[in-house]
Amino acid sequence: MKNCRNGQAAILSESDYSRLRRNINQLKYKILFDIAWYTGERWGAICKLKVTDVYQNGKPKEVITFRASSRKKRPDGSAETRQVPIHPNLVEALSSYSPNESFIWLFPSRECDKPICWRNAYNILLASADKAGLSAKGISTHSTRRSFITKLHNNGVATATIKKITGHRDFKSLERYIEIGNDEVKGAIFAL
Repeated sequence: MKNCRNGQAAILSESDYSRLRRNINQLKYKILFDIAWYTGERWGAICKLKVTDVYQNGKPKEVITFRASSRKKRPDGSAETRQVPIHPNLVEALSSYSPNESFIWLFPSRECDKPICWRNAYNILLASADKAGLSAKGISTHSTRRSFITKLHNNGVATATIKKITGHRDFKSLERYIEIGNDEVKGAIFAL
């Protein structure tokens, strides 16, 4: 569990996701949270999404494009553009959100000429967790990424496919995101 920026970010259940989302006041931040939940992308890259990365002619595209320039860099300084197909639930949420197409950024700051910063998004998540009674759980912006990856794994998606979806370069770094519960261990033993 994450505590004072130490440890692993908490894995969120569907119920946690719903509780957190209900406690986010503004629609644009609910959409940011939804994108994190349904794509598993890091919040820093989500904050830097452009309207054109998600929408075309006022409608959600089939994929969200996370540009290499907005994604976390590897130790060698490289990053890759990642495209994620949009889940039907996310299409519905995105359809209810009408970003100002005269803005460049999907989530503009108050000045509108730059995106909101990761710290603001993080504070909104923490306030939501506090209102939802989940602040002791160890939730951070990385919780949605860990939850996304663990959920894919638990649903039987091959790790090679998860690696491709998330943009991980190797399995070792991907494995840190997958949480194996006691029930899974027990089930594996009983499957012998």
